[in-house]
Amino acid sequence: MEEIYIGSTNDLERRLREHNSGKEIFTKRYMPWSILYYEAYSTEKMARTREKRLKYDGKAIRELKKKIGISRDLPNTSFI
Repeated sequence: MEEIYIGSTNDLERRLREHNSGKEIFTKRYMPWSILYYEAYSTEKMARTREKRLKYDGKAIRELKKKIGISRDLPNTSFI
C-alpha cells in the first residue's frame, strides 16, 4: 500500500528512526518508511503552515505529488 506521511520536526533523522521503530501507532503498519522528499523552513511557524496546507488542501498535495513524480502506479511503499 502506498502511504504518504506529512509532518514536521526539528530533527528529520530522529523522526524517521521513530517511525521505523514500530512504536508509532499510525505509521507502524506502513513500515518501513523512507524519505522521498523534504522541505526546510527557517521558522517553525512557516513549517507548520506548509504542513497544514499539504494535509488539508487537495490541490497543494496534488501539486507536490506531481513535482516529485509520485503516481498511483508505485509499488507498495511508504514515504515520509
